[in-house]
Formats: sequence, structure tokens, C-alpha cells
Amino acid sequence: MIQQKPTFEAIAPDFGNSFTYQKFDEYKLNKNNVWHYHPEIELVYVNGGAGKRQIGSHVSYYTNGDLILIGSNLPHCGLTDKLTGNKKETVIQMKLDFLGNDFFNIPEMKHIQSLFTLAAGGIAFSGKTKRNIGDKMEVLEYQTDFQRLLSILNILNELASSEEYKVLNAAGFSLKTEVKDNDRINVVFNHVKQHYKEDISLDEMADMVSMTVPSFCRYFKKITNKTFVQFVNECRLVHASKLLAEQPISITEVCFESGFNNFSHFNKSFKAFTGRNPSEYRNELKKVMT
Repeated sequence: MIQQKPTFEAIAPDFGNSFTYQKFDEYKLNKNNVWHYHPEIELVYVNGGAGKRQIGSHVSYYTNGDLILIGSNLPHCGLTDKLTGNKKETVIQMKLDFLGNDFFNIPEMKHIQSLFTLAAGGIAFSGKTKRNIGDKMEVLEYQTDFQRLLSILNILNELASSEEYKVLNAAGFSLKTEVKDNDRINVVFNHVKQHYKEDISLDEMADMVSMTVPSFCRYFKKITNKTFVQFVNECRLVHASKLLAEQPISITEVCFESGFNNFSHFNKSFKAFTGRNPSEYRNELKKVMT
């Protein structure tokens, strides 16, 4: 049965708090790995490990942990995976007006305001920014509520000043379109998420959302800034990246397990997507992991 749309997650801060802070580890797992969205901005730090991520229409594979800022109402999947060596995950969630309607409009906050605008497409941070901010987020566990608030403002300010970032959905992707558009794109995303290993035809998808094939193709490109075929291939290539990193199976098996039925096409597509052929990618990942 196809899930019609991403789950709306209602987030209620603890009594006396204007934001939500959570920490997960091997004893307390983050089980919210379904596709979901919420009006709160979310900052997630995954300490170590690797995994797949889907933020809006962007799909990718990360290694050596992750630091992601997810904008308001931007659908996403949980980032951690207990099988891939994630040590800890720290999550901060806050509404855009968590300090009042006008707080982020004051001159001193203009850089953070710009950061929130960029976050509409989802932002992945790397390098020293990922390590430094990750450390600061983990220290929040030992701080008072007031210290945490000051630390969060400091973290946001540092992120706004960083140049070590990549916007994941360049054109932005959030649930600000009409309700019927939300339902349609969610049907498509969830179907691809469940069936990317199979052959998915344009006729099948267009019929599923009650559109003609040309209309569906235009609609999908407008919403995601990608063709449907490109999106499906990216899902398959991200899964292939995960298998190459985590499973001791042959590259031929990776090809067919990821939904490709032509080894030559898989090799060519994988190199175009990652800049490396599958064996080079696997060898480089082994060095990173060790």
C-alpha cells in the first residue's frame, strides 16, 4: 500500500522551552526514519558512520557523519542507520519565530535570516564546520536551558558565516505548493522509494497521479528541477553507493541489486554521478572508513 504523503510530525518542545533538543545513540535510537515534514527548522548532526539521505528531491549517500540544516516544511527521511556505524545523532528543532516574530529581523540577525532562506533547499555542511559545530551540538547535553539558547544562536551564527556548505535542492523544495501538488509528488516519491529496484514506467506513474505522460513530465520537472528518469536513476545510484560501501558483494551484483539491468550503462551512469567508476569509489571509501 502506497503512503499517500509524508507524515506531518507535530513537535512540542518540553515545558519551559522554545526549541527541541534530542540526542540519540545505540541505547536510544531515532526511529523516525519515514519521509516526514514539519514547520520547524531542523539541524541534525550525525557523529560518524554513513548512510543514505533524502532531503526534498535530493538523494545522496554520506560518509564520516553528516551535518544538515533542513528548512521549514522540507520533507526528509531520517539520516541514521544502525547498520552503518553511526555513533550518535543530535537534533535541534525550532520554529522560525521561536524567539518572537521580529527577533531575526533585527540587523544583528541578518546573516542568520539569510541562512534560514537558504535552508529552504536543505544545506549540507562539511570540513571544519561539520566537526566544530558537531562538537558544540553534543556539548548542549550538559548545558542549562539558557546556556543552550545562547549556544544555539552562536551555532546558527557560525553556520551563517561558513563557506563549507552545499545547498541540496538549488531551486528549493518545500510544501508550499497547492495541496493537490503535495499529494501528487508525495505519491511519486514514496512509490520510487519503495520500487526503485523495479522497472518504473512513465505511463505507470502518470496514471497513478491521474495525468497524461507529457503533463506528468512537465509537472515533475517544475516541482523538482529534475526529469523523472533522472530522479529514479539518482535513487538507484545512491543505493549502489551504499551497497559498494557496506556490502562485500561484486560490482555486478551491486548493479542488478540497484535496479540497473545493463552493466555498461550502470558503470557509465555511476561515473557521471560520482566522478569515479564503481571500483574506484569502493577503494576510496575503504580508505575513508579506515
